[in-house]
Amino acid sequence: MKQRSLLLWLVLLLTHISYGQSREIHILAANDMHANIDAFPQFAAIADSLRTLYPSLLVFSAGDNRTGNAISDKYEISSYPMVALMNQVGFNASALGNHEFDVNSLPPLMGLSNFTYICANALPSEESGLHIVPTQVFDVEGLKIGVIGIIQVNKQGRPDTHPDNLKDVKFSLPMNTIAKYEDFSQQCDATILLSHLGYEDDVKMAKEFPWIDLIIGGHTHFQLTEDEPLHNGVLITQNKNALQSVTHITLTLKNGRITNKKAEYIKVKNTTQKNRLVEAMVQYFNKNPYFERIIAEAAVPFTHKDELTFLMCDAFLEEGTGDISIINNGGVRLDSIAAGTITMGEVLSMDPFNNLAVKMYLTGEEILKLLTTYSRGSLYHLPRVGGIICEVTVDKDDQYKDRLKRVKLMTLDGQEFDLEKTYKVITNSYLASLCKPFLNKDYESLHIHTADMLINYLKKQKTISPTKIERLKIKEE
Repeated sequence: MKQRSLLLWLVLLLTHISYGQSREIHILAANDMHANIDAFPQFAAIADSLRTLYPSLLVFSAGDNRTGNAISDKYEISSYPMVALMNQVGFNASALGNHEFDVNSLPPLMGLSNFTYICANALPSEESGLHIVPTQVFDVEGLKIGVIGIIQVNKQGRPDTHPDNLKDVKFSLPMNTIAKYEDFSQQCDATILLSHLGYEDDVKMAKEFPWIDLIIGGHTHFQLTEDEPLHNGVLITQNKNALQSVTHITLTLKNGRITNKKAEYIKVKNTTQKNRLVEAMVQYFNKNPYFERIIAEAAVPFTHKDELTFLMCDAFLEEGTGDISIINNGGVRLDSIAAGTITMGEVLSMDPFNNLAVKMYLTGEEILKLLTTYSRGSLYHLPRVGGIICEVTVDKDDQYKDRLKRVKLMTLDGQEFDLEKTYKVITNSYLASLCKPFLNKDYESLHIHTADMLINYLKKQKTISPTKIERLKIKEE
């Protein structure tokens, strides 16, 4: 009996000592990688280094793993290279981003993924073939780390992708969904929201649900810093897109509660080490002569995304023989192109969505309604135009100069735009499908993919330069 009592006393003593000690949870987080496989050798080296120090390292993605690199997007199973590389790095879980639905290859990709897709507000039918869980609990040396996934939905009640890609999936509102998981959080030592909502909505989540310990965010490509304050006690992290940076997060627990939260942002390109196996995988995927074909020459660099968007607007106008062209700002996925040769891979990375070119007949008033309604008051979301000039007034007091106050249209020579006249508008099937409900206008396919339209245009031009016409004029007020 004395031996049993002594043993029980030792167990209680060790439990008390362990309970009083500080414990750390280490997480490596990425978001909006957009198929930048070329950054993976260095990213994998970062994961290797952290895992050497912290063997129980968790690796998470906040969604939008795909779309933006033709090598991955146009693979036999679209985006398989990204999944293969994520498997090799050792991802534990990924949120669903809106771009996960861009091409209908998500069901087979999920079958090839060694990590979990977590999304509480995605409700797939049995026919969808999608394997999604709302939450998952990870055991980190006896600590229960609960993860909830969430994806943004627009005013139409779905993520920002072509509606045809979402036929077998329904979505609930993020705020209503997360409200149901407070009991789940009470069963965990730490609760993480793996969020593809965007920074402003993440802040709202933190304000509404302080029982969330950490929000790993994405969607808006904000580069946060170590100086980012806690929001209602919640740590929020997010990086720019395309694996420019990743986050090493440390949560410290003591006596059953989190006592410290820390985010360290690591610039991937500054990492000198590379994982050689991952590097070999990337070289294998990149070895495709089709994507190295030269389409045209850039006489000078295209240094701003708008320059490339206006280039695509010009291609739409000429190849579609339209009066006006309109492209959603997210429809162009490259930010710049260097002077010199332009390859097939670069063109397909610029426009990776497999959208069809379509024509619509709209009055000037309807064009203005399309721009203002689709933009949702944001300069970033304002579609770019060809054949006309768009003059916008932004709020000078807005931190990011993104809030729109007015939108005005003019002819290319600066004259008043006729709002009553009907114009032939060339756009892509994605934007047209989203605008159809509030414009109540049908559209007609031109039976050519927008990327092919751009390729045809570039081949004819042979040498290109950014437009000298200021299509987007911005004033502050």
